[in-house]
Amino acid sequence: MKYVRFETKTGAKKHGVLKDDKIKVVEGSIFEDHKITDEAYSIHTVRLLAPVEPSKVLCIGLNYVDHAKEFGKPVPDEPLLFLKPSTSVIGPEDNVIYPPQTKNLHYEVELAIVIGRVAKNVKHSEALGYVFGYTVANDITARDLQSTDSQWSRAKGFDTFCPLGPWIETEVKNQDNLDIKLFLNGEERQNSNTNNLAFKCADLIEYLSGIMTLLPGDVILTGTPGGIGSMQPGDKVEAYVEKIGTLTNTIALP
Repeated sequence: MKYVRFETKTGAKKHGVLKDDKIKVVEGSIFEDHKITDEAYSIHTVRLLAPVEPSKVLCIGLNYVDHAKEFGKPVPDEPLLFLKPSTSVIGPEDNVIYPPQTKNLHYEVELAIVIGRVAKNVKHSEALGYVFGYTVANDITARDLQSTDSQWSRAKGFDTFCPLGPWIETEVKNQDNLDIKLFLNGEERQNSNTNNLAFKCADLIEYLSGIMTLLPGDVILTGTPGGIGSMQPGDKVEAYVEKIGTLTNTIALP
């Protein structure tokens, strides 16, 4: 199922399940026992929000071989972890703000894992049982700041630097074999498949849950393939993952 989070014309924010352009409202937390009600909205009459509000966004760097080659580095021996703050999260069609501190803003399409229940010290064989579903992410990066800082919090952590959406797909069964692409102003810039991930989804959940407790709604960004590049104000960026959908955002000045 496709779980969405949306805002009505009256400003009410709700969760729902999307089918055939109709959203049925969910009563209760989507991560616990919940009810799909008869209250319904057309997707064309509401504003889609980021489908989840994570306590933390855990990101993995250099997880595709071709992306590591772009940086002239080998794939790390273990997942390269960094974090994005919850305040960086925005939804589909929201503007990514080009901050004045950078002169080189980049896109990075990624498959994102949404955790469905508390996970701590999870075994690899059980890891996928902690997944609620998957969504699409764009790991916006101030590349010039990334190259000057010893860690990546500033380059990756500005407000609006973590678009997520357009929904959470719960019925993805082949997460390790999905086409992943990014288009800038309609031109294909990234094209790969998640089977090229060095550390797969189950690997990441096992590794990360051994470091910190993963909470329902937390998001793991699995890494981006090669083809990264810069964006300018006014650019339209479309991040696509097979079986999930397309996340669209526009780059804007403050």
